[in-house]
Amino acid sequence: MLKNGYLVKRGENVWKKIDACVNHQMQGFFPCSGGSNVGQISNEIAVELTKQDIGKMMCTVGIGGRISGLMKSAEGCDSVVAIDGCPLHCSKQTLELAEIDVSHHIVITDYGVKKDKNLEPDGSVVSGCIEKVKNDLQQ
Repeated sequence: MLKNGYLVKRGENVWKKIDACVNHQMQGFFPCSGGSNVGQISNEIAVELTKQDIGKMMCTVGIGGRISGLMKSAEGCDSVVAIDGCPLHCSKQTLELAEIDVSHHIVITDYGVKKDKNLEPDGSVVSGCIEKVKNDLQQ
């Protein structure tokens, strides 16, 4: 059966998602989406990687609020990617406090982007960060 771009197989009373095009794990992206340029870059990265079918953007704040359906979605990810804008590591800490293992931790300021209060970051900076994240996730 095909659902949302995935071939779904039933086995041992558990529905399993198998990507119909590429054999990779289900990655969940948890951006901090904070009130700064790097927070907004983290959000834009998660949106773009979702559009590219590299994984799925998830709701980080819902994890902090312990919303049951969102917690189950996070727990169902094969790989959990925390995308933080800065060294405060809000996304990573939110996931860890909810006892969700973080597989990959991305920090936008580690890419040389200086944090500021601009909520509309430059598109070329965003594009560069997207490529760096994609590269980091392949390693």
